[in-house]
Amino acid sequence: MIQKIKLFGILLTIAMFTSCNSKDKKTNIQTEIKKEEVPIEVKVEGTKKVWIDADLAVGMKNINRPGYSDVDDGYAVLQLLNADNIEIIGMSTVFGNNSIENAFTIGNYINTEFIDQKIPVFKGAGKPIDSNNVMTSDAVEALASALKKERLTILAIGPATNIGVLLLKYPDLKSQIIEVVLVAGRRTAKDHFNIGTKGVIAKDLNFDLDNAAFQVLLDNEVPVVLCPFEISSKVWIEQQDLDTLKTINPAMKWLATASQPWIEQWTGQGATGFNPFDALASHYIIAPEDIVSEPLLARLELHLDDTIKENKNQVFKQYLLCDETKGTPVKYCFDVVPGYHQKLIASYKK
Repeated sequence: MIQKIKLFGILLTIAMFTSCNSKDKKTNIQTEIKKEEVPIEVKVEGTKKVWIDADLAVGMKNINRPGYSDVDDGYAVLQLLNADNIEIIGMSTVFGNNSIENAFTIGNYINTEFIDQKIPVFKGAGKPIDSNNVMTSDAVEALASALKKERLTILAIGPATNIGVLLLKYPDLKSQIIEVVLVAGRRTAKDHFNIGTKGVIAKDLNFDLDNAAFQVLLDNEVPVVLCPFEISSKVWIEQQDLDTLKTINPAMKWLATASQPWIEQWTGQGATGFNPFDALASHYIIAPEDIVSEPLLARLELHLDDTIKENKNQVFKQYLLCDETKGTPVKYCFDVVPGYHQKLIASYKK
């Protein structure tokens, strides 16, 4: 009887070992299959920690030329402030649509008037990178300190100067950058940024104001997401939208009211409203599933300046071009999901 029990125990042990070994093999096979089936993009749940770098110009008159500056940076900042899944760690300002002094003033105004939990605001670069004398700033040092503590997503909706200086001064911190989301780029040098119907072609301003900064980002191969004119040109804010936004809360009333001169400039050029360029970049951070993108390669190339009429092979400029031929890998956003306009307006309501 004892021998039978021993024999049964041995057989049972062998059976269990065989079963476990079989399960291990099955698990390994399943794991290998799953590895092959993992999608390129995985939706990340939870709060995203974001640093905002912006050339704020809401409501400001242009410097040295008639008209008003862009208001879209305000739409990006207020959209992020309103998002439940975003924690803003800090905000830095940069020259661009207006002066660095005005950008810094507006950043502090938003922080003082419309934010319950105050965020630090830092003044950054007032001019492009000078490769012969790379100067840091309060903004660069503050961003460096934040990145030393934790990994961050950076929304850079002005010239990329502050981010470029950061990478030049602190190259080891590039691994702490989850993504840099920028508003720049195009597929070919003949993809014009048409404003309205009267022949006005806009600059790729953020890129044009500091080519070197974008080159630094590409050279360091940090994860870059581009939200160019191609995507923002498909989204419009019209007068009825401004009328709706004015009724939401004091922050949106301020922004929509400041947008009146801006929309009038656009309608004066034959447009029905204006494209909220920077808001596409902030929306990508909040809900990337609403933004259609593809992986491309980005590089700088010299071509004729398309913003100059009657340009007879005299004036050239750099272009940030994105296609599948050569360059540094980037994520290129080019369209929005159906019903996006409603999602955009709803993102300012709370």
